[in-house]
Amino acid sequence: MTTTIQQADLIESIAAALQYISYYHPADYIAHLSRAWAQEQSPAAKDAMAQILTNSKMSAIGHRPICQDTGIVNVFLKVGMDVRWEGFTGSLDDAINEGVRRGYNYAENMLRASVVDDPQFARKNTKDNTPAVIFTEIVAGNTVDVTVAAKGGGSENKSKMIMMNPSDNLVDWVLKTVPTMGAGWCPPGMLGIGIGGTMEKAALLAKESLMDELDMYELQGKAARGEKLSQVEELRLELHEKVNALGIGAQGLGGLTTVLDVKIKMYPTHAASKPVAMIPNCAATRHAHFVMDGSGPVYLDPPSLDLWPKVDWAPNTETSKRVDLNTLTKEEVASWKPGQTLLLNGKMLTGRDAAHKRIQDMLAKGEALPVDFTNRVIYYVGPVDPVRDEVVGPAGPTTATRMDKFTDMMLAKTGLIAMVGKAERGPVAIEAIKNHRSAYLMAVGGAAYLVSKAIKGAKVVGFADLGMEAIYEFDVVDMPVTVAVDAGGTSAHITGPADWQRRIATGEFKGIAVATS
Repeated sequence: MTTTIQQADLIESIAAALQYISYYHPADYIAHLSRAWAQEQSPAAKDAMAQILTNSKMSAIGHRPICQDTGIVNVFLKVGMDVRWEGFTGSLDDAINEGVRRGYNYAENMLRASVVDDPQFARKNTKDNTPAVIFTEIVAGNTVDVTVAAKGGGSENKSKMIMMNPSDNLVDWVLKTVPTMGAGWCPPGMLGIGIGGTMEKAALLAKESLMDELDMYELQGKAARGEKLSQVEELRLELHEKVNALGIGAQGLGGLTTVLDVKIKMYPTHAASKPVAMIPNCAATRHAHFVMDGSGPVYLDPPSLDLWPKVDWAPNTETSKRVDLNTLTKEEVASWKPGQTLLLNGKMLTGRDAAHKRIQDMLAKGEALPVDFTNRVIYYVGPVDPVRDEVVGPAGPTTATRMDKFTDMMLAKTGLIAMVGKAERGPVAIEAIKNHRSAYLMAVGGAAYLVSKAIKGAKVVGFADLGMEAIYEFDVVDMPVTVAVDAGGTSAHITGPADWQRRIATGEFKGIAVATS
């Protein structure tokens, strides 16, 4: 039987799906993260997961983005051969991109446009997050099977690919590679692994595997009951256990759970080859699946709020130190200790890659900067635009390593005394922090809406033409951060995982099932 799909219905379905995934986590992710949070023994990791879970529920209720990085859109289409298209004014891709355009520009929940055209030279923002990355497959049947996903830079940029020899050990490569990914992909998340085909096919397999439902705790239960497992299931269990044994933990702070699941897809390959790709999904896992049968647009049912555990994270004012940013001194910054939790109050500046590059160029020309950074703190963030009565949209931290090459310049030439971002800092930044007796503070990635609630005022004070990359001044109240690198150059992202890897290896936590109920 032939099915007719209208252009308007496809556009509406894509737009609605993008809105949906911006503020609803998949139910399987919430279930797995809740179990991991309940079992976590590392206080820092448990607190980070509590923030992620609280942020997730807040986003679901408030219909605002889980993460400020609302991603580049990936669309997977399986088009039945008995499908007819009607009312199309352009190509199939054109219709999908119109859906993306409407989804991202929906006035009640504006999503951050992150896509730049001309990736090498101009890198000019397209303003509506188009074009999507679209994969179309023609299959038997009379429906259109659609998977929509949004991938942020923090996780997508940690994609790894290798052309292995057939005899090379996959597990060894994964265990060697995952630590090199740092924590900018916001663990705990999941790993998608593609094996076979050609290099680009392996990458596509890895991406597709991330759309599969998480079922690790069910697989663990199957193994515990002694049921027969396939070779792929055995490999998934092995990788899950061994990656978690690395001790990286939530946000890279050290802990029992780094990955909630490992997914694997395979495809036949050349006899001399074994192409492998590995792509992580972060704590802001965003994807949805629906089927169009010609009956009209598809709208996904919202999840029950009962899915979320009763976490309700709030800043701990008893164990955290309140810091006044308006009177902060280099001496106070130098007194902070790794792992110490702080609550920031007062005015801070923001700036990301583009702002730092422009500052670098202006300093080289001897030009005056638009703002004075003396004794100020900078927050690495590109916020979502506000809606309704918001002063700013979701404003979670940006992967801080992208600013490493600018750190010495900022500390030496602008008067900056501390920085706030996501995940770890690399050796270049750590050395600069040590030399200048500065500090780096970490906010939780995947908690953008929660973090934004601490921002009580926001205004652009420099580089307005850069949009989300502009320099803002935020007025914050009790913004939660952790000292990740202190003035002596000690990094919690180095010491934490090392300690937890050692503790896990001793068998101290053998009785604790990482992702089971």
